[in-house]
Formats: sequence, structure tokens, C-alpha cells
Amino acid sequence: MLGKVIEPNLRELELKFSHPARRRKAVALLRTSLSCKQSCARVIRRGWDISAALCALLLAWPLWLLIALAIKLTDGGPILYWQYRVGYRGQLFAFPKFRSMRTDAEQCCAALNNQHADARTFKQKNDPRITRIGRWLRRFSLDEVPQLWCVFTGDMTLVGPRPPLPREVKLYGLHARQRLEITPGLTCIWQISGRSNIAFEGQLAMDLQYIQQRSIALDIQILLRTLPAVLRGTGAY
Repeated sequence: MLGKVIEPNLRELELKFSHPARRRKAVALLRTSLSCKQSCARVIRRGWDISAALCALLLAWPLWLLIALAIKLTDGGPILYWQYRVGYRGQLFAFPKFRSMRTDAEQCCAALNNQHADARTFKQKNDPRITRIGRWLRRFSLDEVPQLWCVFTGDMTLVGPRPPLPREVKLYGLHARQRLEITPGLTCIWQISGRSNIAFEGQLAMDLQYIQQRSIALDIQILLRTLPAVLRGTGAY
């Protein structure tokens, strides 16, 4: 019974792809179909990026104001810390965070040990450069809130590989550069699976897995798991 059902389909496919004109038409239709699906996904993803970023920035503005005041009152330094990060296909963009470290943090970096023992990422538990308010901000990922502006402008998206520093990308091989093939995100698989406890190779493997399996449904799953991961604070340092 199964053979009778399958055989006509196989013959139909053979006829469709054996003739050059039919083959070209079938490939063109397939490409059009895939392009339409990708375009729809981009529109949906961009729509919720803008909506979510605006809602979070506008509805919780009293909390952001309190955080800004707390940072300013801690040491009188700037409220935001700006860096350049590497985005889609190597494009640089301005990347803000609520400042969680001392104002001389960059100058002190060379004297610290890298928790990951891998120059492609830098992490250290109990980093002495982190301020009192900064430790609390990092514990609940509130230092990342200003990046919602990057989501709004399109430099970032809600879900995608985290954007690396230019000095880290310089050390990437061809394999690692694959993570730059999509727009970087606010959260990702390794962010909900251990965060800074995961070494670079593990982060890379999870990012590439995400890129291969990327879909609206997967993005929703990651977003739903992000808040519990933030509240647990595993790997937040």
C-alpha cells in the first residue's frame, strides 16, 4: 500500500526535474517560496523588536531613572558606558550599557586574570572593578537595558548571538565568523543556559546551532526562558 502511494509521487518528481525548462521553473518557484518565507519572518521579527523595545523603554522609565540616579550618586561618573561592537557581517555600531564598573575599568583590565582563559572572551568572577550598584545591575542583567535602543534602531534584535568586541573578532577564524552572519541579539541560547559560565567554544556552538535552526517559534521559546534565567542569575558576573 505504501509503495503505491509513493511511486506516483516519485514519477511526478522525476518528470518535473528531468526536463531543463521544468527544472528551472521548479527551482525558481522554490527560491521565491523561500524568499517569501524569509521576508515574512523578517517583517514579523522587526515588528516585535520595535514594539517590545518601545514598550520596555517607555513603560518602565521610572526604574531606568532610579538606576541612572543610583549610578550617578555612586561616584559621580557617567551613567552610560559606550563601546563599539561588531554586528551583522562585521558592521560596527555604538553599544550602550548602564555603567557597572569604575571609570578606570579599561586601564585596570590588563592586570586581571581572564576566567575563560581564552582571549576571544573576557570574564572574571568577583571582578574588583565592579561598583556596588553595578554588581546588583549585573545580577539581574539591568545593565543591558540601554541596548533596547539598539534593538529599536535595528543594530540588534531581541534574539540572536551576542555582539562581540572588535578585538575579539580579530581573533576569530572562519568558523567563528559564521556567528556574524545574522543580526546580534539581546538574548541567545547560551545566555539562558549558563551565561558567563560557558566558555567561548560552547557559546560558539550554541550560536551556530541557533543560526541553523532559527525560526519565530525558537525565538519565542528563548524569550520565554530569558526572564527565569535572569532571575536565577546563573553565570551573571
